[in-house]
Amino acid sequence: MSIDGIDAAGASSPDKTAPAAMPGGPFHRAIFFTGSAGLLLATATDALSVLGRHTGIPLLGSIEVVQCAILLIASSAMIGATLLRAHASVHIFTERMRPDTVRKLDRATSLMGAALFAIVVIGSIWVFADLWPGHERTELLHIPSWPLRAIWIAAACTVCGLFVAQAFRKTKS
Repeated sequence: MSIDGIDAAGASSPDKTAPAAMPGGPFHRAIFFTGSAGLLLATATDALSVLGRHTGIPLLGSIEVVQCAILLIASSAMIGATLLRAHASVHIFTERMRPDTVRKLDRATSLMGAALFAIVVIGSIWVFADLWPGHERTELLHIPSWPLRAIWIAAACTVCGLFVAQAFRKTKS
């Protein structure tokens, strides 16, 4: 009998509900730690902002820093979900289909995801080009917007490329 992973003799037993080890190589880890750093930055900035408000020492520009951190969080989350093929999906119909039909539909959805992100990349590059001459910056901290837009475009291109790679990956028969 086991309670909280410790059996009657006091030895720990493997936890069946524990998450699996982080998959993949250095790229997976880099994406994971980038998102983690963004989350830590957003949390710390927000906590310091609240503390500053209560002590009468406001942290000006905290919203701008949190917005930059959210860019890192969202970008790494989308890349990570695509790498792990963990995007939301409903299998109510596909679980009843033949495996070859499921593979074809999976390929089609990967191509549609690639097309969607290709459109997002094109639109993002268009906005980037239109706003480039304006030397856009945030209001309080004057953080330039172009590096943030470039990070987003790189992340969207990566997701698009991952979808294309998944669409044409050889599958086991």
